[in-house]
Amino acid sequence: MKHDFYLFNTAGRVKELFRAAHNEVGMYCCGPTVYNYAHIGNLRTYIFEDVLKRTLQALGYKVRHVVNITDVGHLTSDEDSGDDKMEKGAIREGKSVWDIAAFYTKRFQDDLKALNITDPTRWPKATAHIDQMISMISDLERKGFTYRTNDGIYFDTTRFPSYCDFAGLDPETLRAGERVEMGEKRAVTDFALWKFSPSDKKRQMEWESPWGVGFPGWHIECSAMSAEYLPLPIDIHCGGADHIRVHHTNEIAQSEAASGKKFVNYWVHGEFLVIDKGKMAKSGENFVTLEVLKKKGFSALSYRMFCYTAHYRNPLSFSWDSLSAAENALVNLRKAVPQQDSSEHVENDVIETILTPFFNAVCDDLNMPRAMAALWDILKNGSLSLMQKRVAAERADTILGLDLTQRAADAYTYSSDDEKRIVVYSLRELDTGVCDGIFEKVRLRRAARANKDFAGADRLRNELVNLGLTVKDLPDGTTEITFSS
Repeated sequence: MKHDFYLFNTAGRVKELFRAAHNEVGMYCCGPTVYNYAHIGNLRTYIFEDVLKRTLQALGYKVRHVVNITDVGHLTSDEDSGDDKMEKGAIREGKSVWDIAAFYTKRFQDDLKALNITDPTRWPKATAHIDQMISMISDLERKGFTYRTNDGIYFDTTRFPSYCDFAGLDPETLRAGERVEMGEKRAVTDFALWKFSPSDKKRQMEWESPWGVGFPGWHIECSAMSAEYLPLPIDIHCGGADHIRVHHTNEIAQSEAASGKKFVNYWVHGEFLVIDKGKMAKSGENFVTLEVLKKKGFSALSYRMFCYTAHYRNPLSFSWDSLSAAENALVNLRKAVPQQDSSEHVENDVIETILTPFFNAVCDDLNMPRAMAALWDILKNGSLSLMQKRVAAERADTILGLDLTQRAADAYTYSSDDEKRIVVYSLRELDTGVCDGIFEKVRLRRAARANKDFAGADRLRNELVNLGLTVKDLPDGTTEITFSS
């Protein structure tokens, strides 16, 4: 498919035409620190990265996609202080660090699967790449970029003159920051490459090194693992906007200092999910996981649909009402996709022409709100045949990942302003018309109960049970219907 693909490159703060440096596009995405569940704000980043990867593949590129697992070395403070998040998680749950890492890695990967996020080519774990990290730190030491303190080996940012460029940092502001307590750090921007194990307590994760027993810094992990699996310069490096100022700035400094080569050609960052006027974070009370969404009756793909309501570089405000609207929109979109009831042959170039507005939007820095509008226009276009619409929707869905030809969602939801929610679970096997009939029976049963027609309400409940359904009325007014056969 012939389309120019433009991406906003954080490095230059400008939208640029994408040109691959290698036959196989190298794409590195900062993965999770597996000490807790991923919240839906974290998952928004992985959704936009999946759309990016799917778009590249739809345009004919081969993609070598690497997502790391941080299972050691990520401290609770960007200033190289505080506890290791993994050790802290182990204490919180009374388990070993290794058990914590295995459990939350599996849960994270389960979340990605539920969201139709395709697996990366490699899932490197930090703890499996300690030798590579030690080797890179040794290279930096030989080149004069490091110094030693009582608590570790640090990168000397004054030796890397372009350190401030990527994040647009103000050197004067940074010098003012040096008035705060820095320990033995020479500059406020210097960062740990290797931390020595504390003498007053035993760590579960620590390794021998040329500098003493300890563990790697968070930033060196991504540099070492990306260098292990991707050639330089890496075509695309992704992550959340919160990584720009510290983590990715530090990656650039240490990677380019060690290799003497450009680290990354295109930096792509996603903005925050906002709830109650603040970004979603594990440290706050606004910590919502995919499991919480499911318990409230929403399907995972409804959240993916919700993420398409804003551009990935814009903050997205989360509310239960907006998620419900996205779920209803997904149901309606699936209904609008025609069934495959024709043997009509549709030429590929015809579909490409039909999808031109859709791909123009996607290739304009992943403008998903405009892409979704283009798809709706296609499905409403009376001059197109049913098969043309269906094939176009199937082709678009290779990027959207919304299972558009699925006729019923895992959790198919009805709601309105004047009624409590009705949630029907596990109806993948049923046609949407059957789902609508179930909703109608539930509404009639509610009306009968409100009018004290208990015999009628019981009759309707029995009709639902005879369909192989269980009915559960929750204290908050929600009715849960589960397909039990």
